[in-house]
Amino acid sequence: MSGPQCCSNPPTLNPSAGAGHVEQLGGLSSYISGSPDSKLAVLLVSDVFGYEAPNLRKLADKVAATGFFVVVPDFFHGDPYVPENTHRPIPVWIKDHGTDKGFEAAKPVLEAIKSKGFSAVGAAGFCWGAKVVVELAKAELIQAAVLLHPSLVTVDDIKGVKAPIAILGAEIDQISPPELLKQFEEVLTARSEVDGYVKIFPKVAHGWTVRYDGEDEAAVKPAEEAHQNLLEWFAKYVK
Repeated sequence: MSGPQCCSNPPTLNPSAGAGHVEQLGGLSSYISGSPDSKLAVLLVSDVFGYEAPNLRKLADKVAATGFFVVVPDFFHGDPYVPENTHRPIPVWIKDHGTDKGFEAAKPVLEAIKSKGFSAVGAAGFCWGAKVVVELAKAELIQAAVLLHPSLVTVDDIKGVKAPIAILGAEIDQISPPELLKQFEEVLTARSEVDGYVKIFPKVAHGWTVRYDGEDEAAVKPAEEAHQNLLEWFAKYVK
């Protein structure tokens, strides 16, 4: 988690990015996109750079356009990881923002979503967020999960998952290398009671689904392919 890849290509945060709006939900400021009249919701759990990342909000809008009510909470309470701050490298920052805290903070958000009348919720997590989502899937708090270039996720986590899960990984990833992703795949293949798959994207690096340059077609294409896989998974299981 503390390797250089975790934090490469940091986004330029923008509090007004996206077509949605920010409101309080379950005790957290959250970027909201999509129709509140939908009966189906999707929770996106960010990487360490937080919920103001423009590409993440763009993805939220894309998911919302397919009919979901999308929530992207600020799990870091206005304190995302800042690479330029040499006083708080990742090992120091993460002490204040452990994934265990993210998991606990996600529960009231999910309760708030369900109290609005949403009958099914899927969740996708990026890097740091993938660990939060895998915990939600183990606790049966969501109907479907997507992990994108996960950090901190273990084989035991995958063994405990109780919701359909799609794992999208990168070929060039020191945090969840292909060897680990293949172990995840073996676990899922052996568990007939939970649907799931692992897909390893060639020639891309950790973070590729949200930390890409929109002007770089070679980077946009695999990101959009992953976004499409995410949408297909939620269309299949969040209903």
